[in-house]
Amino acid sequence: MAKGIKAREEIPQKYKWDLERIYPNESSIEADFAKVKELLEKTVGLKGRLGDREVLLQCLQTGDEMGIVMGRLFAYAHMRLDEDRRVSKYQSLNDRVRALGVEVGEKTSFVEPELLKLDPNVLEEIIDDNRFVPYKMYFQEIARSREHVLSDAEERILASLGEVADAPSEIYSMLTNADIKFGTVKDSQGEEIEFSEGRAMSFFQSRDRRVRKDAYNTLYQTYTGFKNTLSQTLANNIKVNSVTARLRKYDSSIAMSLFPDNVPVQVYDNLIDTVSDNLQYLHEYVAMKKKMLGLDEMHFYDLYVPLVEDYDKEIKYEEAVETVKKGLASLGDRYIEDLSQGIANNWIDVFENQGKRSGAYSSGSYDTMPYILMNYDNKMSDLFTLAHELGHSMHSFYSNKKQHFRTAGYSIFVAEVASIFNETLLLNYLLNNAAVREEKLYLLNYNLEGYRGTVFRQVMFAEFERIIHRKIDNGEALTPDVLCEEYYNLNKKYYGPEMTLDDNIAMEWSRIPHFYYNFYVYKYAIGFCAAKTLAGPIIEGDREALERYLSFLESGGSDYPLELLKKAGVDMSSREPVEKCMQSFKESLDRFAEEKEGQKG
Repeated sequence: MAKGIKAREEIPQKYKWDLERIYPNESSIEADFAKVKELLEKTVGLKGRLGDREVLLQCLQTGDEMGIVMGRLFAYAHMRLDEDRRVSKYQSLNDRVRALGVEVGEKTSFVEPELLKLDPNVLEEIIDDNRFVPYKMYFQEIARSREHVLSDAEERILASLGEVADAPSEIYSMLTNADIKFGTVKDSQGEEIEFSEGRAMSFFQSRDRRVRKDAYNTLYQTYTGFKNTLSQTLANNIKVNSVTARLRKYDSSIAMSLFPDNVPVQVYDNLIDTVSDNLQYLHEYVAMKKKMLGLDEMHFYDLYVPLVEDYDKEIKYEEAVETVKKGLASLGDRYIEDLSQGIANNWIDVFENQGKRSGAYSSGSYDTMPYILMNYDNKMSDLFTLAHELGHSMHSFYSNKKQHFRTAGYSIFVAEVASIFNETLLLNYLLNNAAVREEKLYLLNYNLEGYRGTVFRQVMFAEFERIIHRKIDNGEALTPDVLCEEYYNLNKKYYGPEMTLDDNIAMEWSRIPHFYYNFYVYKYAIGFCAAKTLAGPIIEGDREALERYLSFLESGGSDYPLELLKKAGVDMSSREPVEKCMQSFKESLDRFAEEKEGQKG
């Protein structure tokens, strides 16, 4: 009989997030629905009068209050649903909140077009009014986006289509998280184990090649059975982005997606070009891994196996929490105390359960705790995931505490800095305290995998996105064969001649939810390179660098991402940090090889 995944009620309460802190009962949820309706009608009543500063201030403040309440509802609904995607009650609640969000967007769509009708000089005067200080970035964005805002009627139409536009992503999520079943895989003892996305990495890291090969084939053959549906959902998601870009007069889908961060397309292209110019280092890594694993052929199901034999340390969750605290100690007492309080107050939903969303994330809203969803499985990688997600949550905690609602929300472009920064500090701590040589080698290998997974892999994803979006922008079709061919060729380019490709890898695009977020994944690579640059001085004890970094965590979205990073100490508009990251990967590769040879000696 196969080992089953636990039902949610079997998980002890101390390992579950405390969403009752948001809404203790259903009546409190309904009260917020009613509150949004009330605030929405109040806002609509101000239409046509925003040229009056008193009315404009009232509109903005009402919008803040409505945004805070909507944030609570969105956070609660999607987190409740992610606890178990099969629960119809929370599917319904999530749908209600999303529908309300569309209604809010539709009925408040008059605000920006009306402000754009004001004389630009009047807007400048408003910015200089002390009462409007929290809205400075908002007004700057209005001025910057002037050419891309449509008429009142057109904005209402686009807003009303919001729920329909999100349909491809929602269908994909339901299909892959709730409906697709992968069956079982026999472990190294021959016992049938229920397979899931949440357990995939554990199988792929197995020392038993038969186990990881079976898991790999089970995973991709399952997705292949849905390739027509999955290609249609992805293609339609990209079509929505492409059509919206044309309607809003952007040069391309990518230009529209990068516009909110005020990031030039050149930054995206530079990232891909710089990594592409250094792919020989990834090829070297694949060749080294093939040799060290003693393989005649290196397959993708061999890629995640640690290069350290007989070392597979199990880390219980409580031990992981204490280790993360020690690893992040260089961030100071205040940071560690705030982090400890958060964990004690049930920020984290720790373990996998039936129907639970796969992976990990940090979520919440302006006036809630910065919650974390995990699927902790006692692996070293889960220890790093914990540090990673706490980086996000602590960033949110400090930004929400320091910033006004309008400037608290930060871009994903900078969000990945805080999370990967935490991983970098943890890695340094673990390397310095490795009890045995095998642990040190394991960590060095983990570091290499960090570069491979967060820079090379994400940039490959970014290049894939650029290819498929350009095809849709140019009126070409995205059939399953086209998607598979493009993805297969990119894997061939990135992993080099020592990797033996099979047909299954051509389907990997179908299991990457980030492709529905439109030019999201490149920010992981940007964040990784920025984090490595910022962490070095702090590890060395540079107090000024630490103060700059802590100020960065409190800065939210008070400036554009590139400017925030410059203030923190790194210029991501240049190729230099990415080049340094590539050289650092090469140095890590050489260090691992030397340590491995020393072990043999």
